[in-house]
Amino acid sequence: MPELPEVETTRRGLAPHLEGRHVVTAILRRPDLRWPIPLQIEDTLPGQRIDAVRRRAKYLLLDTAAGSALLHLGMSGSLRVLPADTPVRDHDHVDLLLDSDQVLRFNDPRRFGCLLWQPPGETHELLRDLGPEPLSDDFDGNYLFELSRGRKAPVKTFLMDQKVVVGVGNIYVAEALFAAGVSPLRAAGKVSRERYAELAGAIKTILSYAIQRGGTTLRDFISPDGAPGYFEQELSAYGRGGEPCPRCARPLKQASIGQRTTVWCGHCQR
Repeated sequence: MPELPEVETTRRGLAPHLEGRHVVTAILRRPDLRWPIPLQIEDTLPGQRIDAVRRRAKYLLLDTAAGSALLHLGMSGSLRVLPADTPVRDHDHVDLLLDSDQVLRFNDPRRFGCLLWQPPGETHELLRDLGPEPLSDDFDGNYLFELSRGRKAPVKTFLMDQKVVVGVGNIYVAEALFAAGVSPLRAAGKVSRERYAELAGAIKTILSYAIQRGGTTLRDFISPDGAPGYFEQELSAYGRGGEPCPRCARPLKQASIGQRTTVWCGHCQR
């Protein structure tokens, strides 16, 4: 599933083509994706100007005066801005026709993505209980330390809880834990304030760098301009179980934590 850097890469690619444009009409080739597409997409969104393209966690929001279209790419979704006469392919489920004679096209073979509606002044239920953005000032080592007291779950599971911090998925948690030298097996409540400061800093650095490099290429993800991400080539831990540790050359360990494959160095990460 695309993680925060991939979604932010998508947002940055779309924003110059969408912001300031009016939606002429919405074309739905099916009534649902993961959930039914609400009537407001066809009835309220057309005629509105897209004032901003925002990201909250792994969701994209197209803000208008009448409300916001809320999109999630799921496991296989992609968004493209294309000439309006571009032939429709399989799994091109939604088109938003713009006044630029282009369309924002949502392709989703597995249909795990979504297109929903958030009325003005409200927060959609999918967004209500989310934690802070990892690149915001609200997220730091002190925040993690205070929230983790008494928690017995592994620190990796703690960091992947979207109520703790949003958008830090399996890839980037593994990389941040390696960079900070923290074992993913350590109980969240047993990590010190100082080590949480290092960990929060590593999360910010790694996510920022991954965004700069265009995100991580996953099986089903390419960025809006058609170019793959490049961060995958620089991963230190994720997906490298059994390979030499980049620091000590000992074989990296691999196990399942919270039903997710986890790779770490038993010597460098404590």
